[in-house]
Amino acid sequence: MKPIHDHIDKVLAASHSASGSAKSRLVASWRRSITVHGLDPGQDTLIDRIDEAALLRRRQEMERFLLVAAPKLDQLFGLVGQSGCAVMLCDSEGVVLDQRCNDADRGAFQSWGLWEGANWSEAAVGTNGIGTCLAENRRVIIHQDEHFLARNTAMSCMDAPIYGPEGELVGALDVSSARSDQTEAFNRLIAAMIAQTARQIEADTFRAAFPNARILHADADDTEAATLLAVDGDDIVVGATRGARKAFGMSATGQITPVPASDLFGRKDGLRGFEKAERAALIRALTRTGGNVSKAARDLGVGRATLYRRMKRLGIGENAEVLSHL
Repeated sequence: MKPIHDHIDKVLAASHSASGSAKSRLVASWRRSITVHGLDPGQDTLIDRIDEAALLRRRQEMERFLLVAAPKLDQLFGLVGQSGCAVMLCDSEGVVLDQRCNDADRGAFQSWGLWEGANWSEAAVGTNGIGTCLAENRRVIIHQDEHFLARNTAMSCMDAPIYGPEGELVGALDVSSARSDQTEAFNRLIAAMIAQTARQIEADTFRAAFPNARILHADADDTEAATLLAVDGDDIVVGATRGARKAFGMSATGQITPVPASDLFGRKDGLRGFEKAERAALIRALTRTGGNVSKAARDLGVGRATLYRRMKRLGIGENAEVLSHL
């Protein structure tokens, strides 16, 4: 029992330190768990789990998201499942909606409360991968005794937030392990895979939300963000991911105000990335048609005059001979 008491004492001492929260995000979360959520690091209550009917309703409300995410969860689990890890997809309130786990590990994860329907919000269980990721809106690794509750200090949890088509936080992608020999170096490796998978889910969800639009990708300083724009047939930007919204100074969440793509292309912070993407797409279309602008316009689903304007703006010639030198 001594290690448990040591953990409780450490959490309480750090949380009551006058400067601890300012110096450490972890300590700030511990303090939040006590002062905001009224939790005790020594409590040993069972993880709250919503009933099957409530879980079904949540899954139905996010059906499209779950369908898009499922192949990515399978892929991630294929990489980490044999090392004793479980993969979980949670909603924005920290409730586990979908999970991948080996049969041999099923009992262990169920005993820890790492299961579909479980509430892993920070308000429910204090500092943990899922809840703290959502509370702080960022990637986190909570390794063993970094957890708030002493009962959770055998686990390691790595999480990344996932954003919806309108920039909103829709959930967290989690990989958890209850192996005592889990190392922090291995955690960092898994965390990188989680971040990549979360961005793939975000990008796929965005594309599914704008099935009739052209999707353009921009260069961005944040290499972990999905920086995508949805552009309609009239060259109007009708959608943007969270990363693109940040890059172009748009509203953080909600429907964007439609804006001509050319207005964004002229801005220095996104010029090269979007111009290169559009220029490459036009060159491919023109090359396939041997420089036939009319046919290329039909293939792209735009008017001939529109294509001419884009070609002029991007400095693209009108015949195959010019194209061969681009």
